[in-house]
Amino acid sequence: MAVQPSFSFRLYVAGDGQNSVRAMANLTALCDAQLPGRHEIEVVDVFGYPDRALVDRIVMTPTVIRVQPGPIRRVVGTLQATDDVAAALGLGAPG
Repeated sequence: MAVQPSFSFRLYVAGDGQNSVRAMANLTALCDAQLPGRHEIEVVDVFGYPDRALVDRIVMTPTVIRVQPGPIRRVVGTLQATDDVAAALGLGAPG
């Protein structure tokens, strides 16, 4: 039986613009540093899947949602301020 990642994130982006690419890179780097092998990141392009953005009430991109573990947490922006993003997502300060 496959082991499920302990953290699951959904990153909403708008196409492949600079802010979207930056947010993907920053979230990936943060997760690789803080949660190696214990995370999954789903990227949702709001241009391709606008209904998903509506369901999750996304009003601005990029936005990351920590889906698991609960409670759900959200951060908007390019996720560049690593310490702040880690704290907002409940990951603690980067080590």
